[in-house]
Amino acid sequence: MRYDVAIIGGGVVGCAIARALSRFRLRTILLEKECEVGFGTSKSNSGIIHAGHNGATGTLKGELEWAGNRLWDKLHDELDFGFHRNGELMVAMSPEQVSRLEHFLEQGRKRGVTGLEIWDGDRVRREEPALSTEIVAALAAPTAGVVNPYEVCFSLIENACLNGVELAVGMPVRAIRPMAGGGFDIVTPERLVHARYIVNSAGLFSDEIARMAGAGDYTIRPRKGEEYLLDKRLKGLVTRTIFPCPTPQSKGILVIPTYDGTLMIGPTAGFIDDKNERSTTAAGAEEIFAAVRRFCPGISERDCIAEFAGLRATIEGDDFVIAPSKQKGFINCVGIQSPGLTAAPAIAERIVAILRDEGLEMIENDRFQPRVGKRVRFATLSLEDQVRLAAEDHRFGRIGCRCEQISEREIIDAIHAGARTLDGIKFRTRAGMGRCQGGFCSWRSMQLLSSELGIPMTAVTKRGGNTWIVCERKAKSANEGGDA
Repeated sequence: MRYDVAIIGGGVVGCAIARALSRFRLRTILLEKECEVGFGTSKSNSGIIHAGHNGATGTLKGELEWAGNRLWDKLHDELDFGFHRNGELMVAMSPEQVSRLEHFLEQGRKRGVTGLEIWDGDRVRREEPALSTEIVAALAAPTAGVVNPYEVCFSLIENACLNGVELAVGMPVRAIRPMAGGGFDIVTPERLVHARYIVNSAGLFSDEIARMAGAGDYTIRPRKGEEYLLDKRLKGLVTRTIFPCPTPQSKGILVIPTYDGTLMIGPTAGFIDDKNERSTTAAGAEEIFAAVRRFCPGISERDCIAEFAGLRATIEGDDFVIAPSKQKGFINCVGIQSPGLTAAPAIAERIVAILRDEGLEMIENDRFQPRVGKRVRFATLSLEDQVRLAAEDHRFGRIGCRCEQISEREIIDAIHAGARTLDGIKFRTRAGMGRCQGGFCSWRSMQLLSSELGIPMTAVTKRGGNTWIVCERKAKSANEGGDA
């Protein structure tokens, strides 16, 4: 199987690169080891589009944060994922921290970030009444926003595939062999893939992919962040993303009004060794709730409905590495952590430029379709529109997820769009994300997966692999007695 470009890694960056390359007449494949795109670091991303002033001057992070920020409105218009520019406040809890606000104000203005201004404590509380009286000032940045990161991944790859990109999920890379005449053989458990160029966007495992090809000696050190999702009854407690003054290691523990209205708080930031370790801890919860109560005292542990952890792919120097390697045709995209989501569209544009400079002929795809079909979000429609849709298709009249008011038709559409697991349905529709966390809707989602895909219930998983929900009943032996 021969391709012009093989992208390894289907997170938000890999999917953005796939879509960017679909604008050209290329044979492109994206290889993802998980059962669906976005199931690695991207699904546990905070979902923040940073305002543009955070990344340090002179770094790729700083350059691509602002460049990426400006591309999100057009991307949202074309791909119909959840996105909203809600703005952010970076708060100072003491007069000494105000100088830090002034530093970021000046850094942002030099970069061209618009709308930045410092508010005093009274202005902060007029705009966000739930914030603490201890806040003395805040840097307001209206260019910040929030997205559903997993929804972004699905929309990007759906559009890329519409325009000719091939997606291969459940396809971990086992070996990469540079060929004497140019190009690479990529060994997977299912097939051998030959590509003239490779883009390494494998996130936490990008160091291992680079070493397979002799294309760099990087070491990814995971930094774990725990996050806590709060009950929707707190919707509107704050409307902007609230940052503390950041440290060199982290942007701090935040309060994030997600696109869908729930509040999320976190993350922690601690280095670990295991790239698969995503547990949450009592210590992490205590740290997060104590931190956010300092500037938003109305938040309580009693409001927590879900908790999870994600891992960030850090490398020495803590900046992005986006560059050709010593191995001709192998492009590294390594160490992409925050603000990697914000920068993703700009990273994709940079990869296109690098591939062109490396000798890949880029002929415009004159049949490129930039849009995906508009998705029905039943819960957001007027009663009149809901009644009309239910009359046209009775599946809109059946609610599959009562907490989030997701119709069965939306779940079925998600399956036809590529969902193969309960998490795939959840991330595409929000079924299972509400207060009961799937307690009422999981069984119906499983039934729909089974019927639409033509698979037994025992083959339905939460997130692929061995994450089965039910298994075959084993017959009892004669010695055990009872019914089989």
